[in-house]
Amino acid sequence: MAGTAAGRAAADRGHGDAGYVLRTATAEDLGGARAVMLDTVYRDLKSGYVPHWHADIIDPRAAYLRPERCTLLVVEHRGEIVATGAVRDRGPQAPPNPPWVAERFPSGTTAQLCRIYVRPEHRRHGLARQLVRELGEFAVRAGGYEALYLHTDPAVPGAEPFWRSLAQEVCDERALPGGGQGIVHFELPMPGAVAVSGAAARTTPAG
Repeated sequence: MAGTAAGRAAADRGHGDAGYVLRTATAEDLGGARAVMLDTVYRDLKSGYVPHWHADIIDPRAAYLRPERCTLLVVEHRGEIVATGAVRDRGPQAPPNPPWVAERFPSGTTAQLCRIYVRPEHRRHGLARQLVRELGEFAVRAGGYEALYLHTDPAVPGAEPFWRSLAQEVCDERALPGGGQGIVHFELPMPGAVAVSGAAARTTPAG
């Protein structure tokens, strides 16, 4: 499995007494992670499965587990995967995104945060915020990334205010002629350097 050079075996992190454990996904987690992602694209994004957009959901092993500078994190609760978050090593493409956004976040030096999804009954436990923090630290450990980028659909309940609390708006496509794709592009600050001890796991309280 990829990622040992970047400290890929990131630690399990317990989340207080709530029984949440955040960790790097293994092959055994992919079914549960895929279920969280598909439920979200059907229920919240209302797009359903679109092969061009969601190929990584069907084959997360190829998208996130094999590449050295990508990762998939999961949150487990009582044996069930209830949240996901990932880093991919490519920036937004143009089209469909505005050319200047693609130029600002080129592939190779951009860590794109994606698939940060939490099942509705497990929201408001700080899981998404913890995932973002861990993914940012992974990007630093992986090396070579100069920017953290993401985009969000403001139609998803709570998504836009959450990202505005963490990140800086780069482009709100709703303000473009014709409304663009209706999404909002954000940049997050790169975390400071993170101490890494080989591929050894760290165990600390989450939250």
